[in-house]
Amino acid sequence: MIKQLWKKYKSIIAYLFWGVVTTAVNLITFQVLSSGIHWNYEVATVIAWFISVLVAYFTNKVWVFGSHYTTVSDFIAELLRFFFYRALTLVIDMAITFIGISLLGFKDPIGQFVVKVIDNVIVIVTNYVFSKWLIFKDNRQIEHK
Repeated sequence: MIKQLWKKYKSIIAYLFWGVVTTAVNLITFQVLSSGIHWNYEVATVIAWFISVLVAYFTNKVWVFGSHYTTVSDFIAELLRFFFYRALTLVIDMAITFIGISLLGFKDPIGQFVVKVIDNVIVIVTNYVFSKWLIFKDNRQIEHK
């Protein structure tokens, strides 16, 4: 029974595990840059996003969706799709942090952290949908032929 559940939900479990790792990278980077060295929260958000997207791409590629492209052009196309859809969720990320911090006034370090946690939950769910059905979709079709 456990093997059946693992087989059925393996990609979701792996995505959640690596999502926690990626989220930790995002939150730690953001906190260090915004609260630790007092950079603007918007700059900290973009840098935290870029670093966490790099972590997410390689973990998703290898351990979540098992992408095994063999040509450079296929790899580049997949990487570009990944960054494109992650850029869309960056817009969501920026909107949520702007609303939470600038408009609602959660400007203290704890308030910023809470905003970023809520933000990351929304972004993780959206990223999974994009990854499963839009980014790594073509690769799954190739593998199953």
